[in-house]
Amino acid sequence: MNTSEIIFRDRKEAGQKLAELLKSYTAEKPIILAMPRGGVVVAYEIAQALKAPLDVIVSRKIGAPSQPEYAIGAIAPGDIRVFNDEAISSLDISKTEIE
Repeated sequence: MNTSEIIFRDRKEAGQKLAELLKSYTAEKPIILAMPRGGVVVAYEIAQALKAPLDVIVSRKIGAPSQPEYAIGAIAPGDIRVFNDEAISSLDISKTEIE
């Protein structure tokens, strides 16, 4: 199966299909973390299928200075920062601009 061609009816179905693939992790007592704007619906289905607790992790996109909708990173509570170094390099963004 070519995964680049998989299309789901909605996020609920996507979560159910992903849960099928993750069933083998049930014994490891996972905690399912969801990200808002679509991820919560997917994660809910996984948590239900794995009988696992569900929590939400909130983050905020860091947009490129010249293209605010283009994500170059994200920030989350606890001063967690994750950057897309490839995107930053391709746009020639300086560390000063990021800070």
